[in-house]
Amino acid sequence: MQRLTACLIILCSMASGSVLAALNPDQPTVLITGGNRGIGLEFVKQFAERDWNVIATARKPSDAPELQALAANDNDIIIEQLDVTDVDRIEELRVKYEGQSFDVFISNAGITPKYKSAFSRADKIDYDMARRSYEVNALAPLYLSTTFMPNLSASEDGRIVIISSKGGSFGAKEAEFAMMYSYRASKAALNMLMYTLAFETPKQGVILTVLSPGQVHTAEGAQRKGTILPEESVSKMIAVIDGLQPENNGQFLNFEAGEQIPW
Repeated sequence: MQRLTACLIILCSMASGSVLAALNPDQPTVLITGGNRGIGLEFVKQFAERDWNVIATARKPSDAPELQALAANDNDIIIEQLDVTDVDRIEELRVKYEGQSFDVFISNAGITPKYKSAFSRADKIDYDMARRSYEVNALAPLYLSTTFMPNLSASEDGRIVIISSKGGSFGAKEAEFAMMYSYRASKAALNMLMYTLAFETPKQGVILTVLSPGQVHTAEGAQRKGTILPEESVSKMIAVIDGLQPENNGQFLNFEAGEQIPW
């Protein structure tokens, strides 16, 4: 039994070491959730183009051909399976990357209502989906942020970037009519959780910022009027991320020029 235990310890150590060895120590590292499509996939592309180590998560990597193709052509991209509500899997990743510094954590994975259902009345709310939205959009980013806080603290410039929405703001008055009940409520909850967590992050040497990506066209088909493409949104958000300073901790910022959004 002692020999078996010793062998397991050695194998676990070798597995962890191989992962850390795959990350270039001379390059910064970013962890991105929901990296399989839309905004998340574009973050993967643009950070990889900047020669960052990119750890991209996807709930079903086998169903993410574009992400797989990127990783096949760039050794700096590592794909990890992750459902952001799976606590056991999050713990596995915490152990796997223990000792690895993360310069940026981008919480991007989330549930967005389908366009046709976004304008449903209150009596048509799917309460199961509402509870799921709260779990995925609000609680999961908090859990992930606290889980990987040691990795971010290990960086000289650790930054937590939470992708939210103006739809979750009471002050922005983005849409003053009945729509997207469960989505907007989950984003409002996310904003409050991050606003509160930001009182803890300075002690960890980490900057926490919430970002609105704008109205981004991520669905198939013709681009809707008033929307922007992921390429534009992400390039502008990265410019904001690059310029984050300690005074931006706990702020809600727009993708364009980092303008502050009221909570």
